[in-house]
Amino acid sequence: MKVERFEDLDIWKDARGICTLIFRVTSSENFSKDFKFRDQIRASSGSIMDNIAEGFERGGNKEFAQFLFIAKGSCGETRSQLYRANDFGYLKKEEFTTLMDQTTTLSKKISSLITYIKSSQFKGEKYH
Repeated sequence: MKVERFEDLDIWKDARGICTLIFRVTSSENFSKDFKFRDQIRASSGSIMDNIAEGFERGGNKEFAQFLFIAKGSCGETRSQLYRANDFGYLKKEEFTTLMDQTTTLSKKISSLITYIKSSQFKGEKYH
């Protein structure tokens, strides 16, 4: 399948799913009262999908790869925050496990796409 929009990217879809799940778990009573932390983990999880989208829309592989690195960093930040949320008792065990698995898998997928882009002869649509 040809990727024509960032919405076609599986990594963006995965990031969107993580962001949605983070929003749901941070809406629980205990978590929602920790305003700064709640907003921080929501922002970092949203940053994953937003940087994938922004990098794709730039139209060049070098910029896309750079934004993918930023998205990967945000994925790591979210994962670190999940440990804190778990330590604070804000997450159920299954929520923590699911989100850790999803963020770890997404980070690996982003790395794979970065490797592919860097080795590709295609420079991006803005160079046609």
